[in-house]
Amino acid sequence: MQDKNINLTDAEWNVMECLWEKSPRTGRETVEYLNEKMGWSRSTTLTLLRRMEEKGAVSSELVDNITMFSPSIRREDAAVQETESFLDRVYNGSLHMMLSAFTKKQNLSKAEIEELHAILDEMEAKAHD
Repeated sequence: MQDKNINLTDAEWNVMECLWEKSPRTGRETVEYLNEKMGWSRSTTLTLLRRMEEKGAVSSELVDNITMFSPSIRREDAAVQETESFLDRVYNGSLHMMLSAFTKKQNLSKAEIEELHAILDEMEAKAHD
């Protein structure tokens, strides 16, 4: 995980999805993609890219007078960071409370329950090492 916490807004998540899907992308490719997916204007997309570059989520490189954009953070790192933020904000940092709330409202399949057991068994084994 990165040393620096980068909190992404919903709009920034859309930009990151675009760049995680294919990278690097030119500014034009990014504008066209987000116009098609989100209906955003050129100026909206370019403003977001500039702000995200300032916060360290996106990097750019000039190649043959064309600006190429790439994500500076991995999807996995951003997802973990977002999950930790959500857990802290909504469940006061309690994974137990979150799992309890989800499992009470949603029926889990036998395969999902087995997967959760396997995760817990693995965590227990690591705790005893």
